[in-house]
Amino acid sequence: MEARIEKIKQQLQSQGYKLTPQREATVRVLLENEDDHLSAEDVFMLVKEKAPEIGLATVYRTLELLSELHVVEKINFGDGVARYDLRGDTTKHHHHHLICVQCGSVDEILEDWLGPLEERLEREYNFTVVDHRLDFHGICYRCKAKNDTTAQKSLGKSKKNKSQD
Repeated sequence: MEARIEKIKQQLQSQGYKLTPQREATVRVLLENEDDHLSAEDVFMLVKEKAPEIGLATVYRTLELLSELHVVEKINFGDGVARYDLRGDTTKHHHHHLICVQCGSVDEILEDWLGPLEERLEREYNFTVVDHRLDFHGICYRCKAKNDTTAQKSLGKSKKNKSQD
């Protein structure tokens, strides 16, 4: 974690900003919860546990700055809430998401499947892609399993009722 914080510190310094204690507390919360897609309010609640003196406005400003500097990606999964996701160290682009329309879960696709498409856009349209994001909306495997179980139970009850008739 310390190496990632140092890298973020360098990113900030290269743009003329400092990694203040408030910013560092926010970055640490993002790193500790990297698999979660935290809203500003989520980040604030977690930061407040570590540094009660930090206000919500400071967290918002920090997240906006980190977003502008491409340290984090500000994303919206269609629920009206902005969430923040750290950009990976080794990837050129942001990762993609599978968003369940039933339970709201978000799973990540860490591979970048759009490289060939980017090359084609460059070749055919003389368009250089600097970033992209792809979100798929559907039904996750957890909800599918739950739905299948519910359907099986309903089918079993229906057959049982018919055999009693």
